Amino acid sequence: MSDTGAHPTWWPARRPLAWRHEARRQWTRRRTLWAFGLLLALPLILVGAFALGEGSSSSGAARLVDLAQDGAANFTVFTLFGASDFLLVILAALFAGDTVPAEASWSSLRYLLTAPVTRTRLLTSKLVVAFGTTMLAVVALPAWSLLVGGIAYGWQPYGALAGGTLEWSEFLPRLLLAVGYIVVSLTQVIGIAFLVGILTDAPLGAVGGAVLVTIVSAILTQIDALGDLRHGLPLYYDRAWFQAFSPDIGWQDLQRGALWSLLYAVVTVAAAYWVFRRKDILS
Repeated sequence: MSDTGAHPTWWPARRPLAWRHEARRQWTRRRTLWAFGLLLALPLILVGAFALGEGSSSSGAARLVDLAQDGAANFTVFTLFGASDFLLVILAALFAGDTVPAEASWSSLRYLLTAPVTRTRLLTSKLVVAFGTTMLAVVALPAWSLLVGGIAYGWQPYGALAGGTLEWSEFLPRLLLAVGYIVVSLTQVIGIAFLVGILTDAPLGAVGGAVLVTIVSAILTQIDALGDLRHGLPLYYDRAWFQAFSPDIGWQDLQRGALWSLLYAVVTVAAAYWVFRRKDILS
């Protein structure tokens, strides 16, 4: 006769800290809601800025701004161009760097590990949710930009800076390629932020540390004396996705950027697991 409060041996035990529970925890946090609110507000802000702005410039950057109003396709590419270098990097660092230190700041990390939840499972659930949230943000931005741009400027085909157009049947696969590359490129930011988050219990310190690494890397890429060493810096190929819209796709830079991104991601995530498995959890 078994104890009254015990489950039978066939009873399906609930897996502690299932991914859907971690996803629910992250999506109910204000920082996630505010982040996506800002992300989805960006295309609307750009449309408002174009409506209020006057004149144009003959510089290359200004030409790209002018082409942004030529239709939904151009508007989407311009929005990605403006967000990929900074906004999406910050969001990736936020989603990945804040997740473990936040538990420590709430004094719930030690409780989770005695639930029982193994350290590997804890990190894996948080890493998967952070990557999924980042990927959703990267996909949501161009999808929403297409809709906003189409309503504001129409549905003309994409007009390239160098001349020529890409019909929708050709533009959409290239847009998917660009979005996929941005997701892969951000994996290195996720890895760096995740590692910094393991090394500190301060959420803002983890996010700021990862962003600082990308800023320092961007500064170093401007030093010509480093030569080819700059190619191995984080996010050196972060704008290679723009070559997806060239008449001839620049596959070489896309491949190099993807390989460097995955290398940084694997090394930093492996280091995060190694450190966390040996770390004393005091909060």
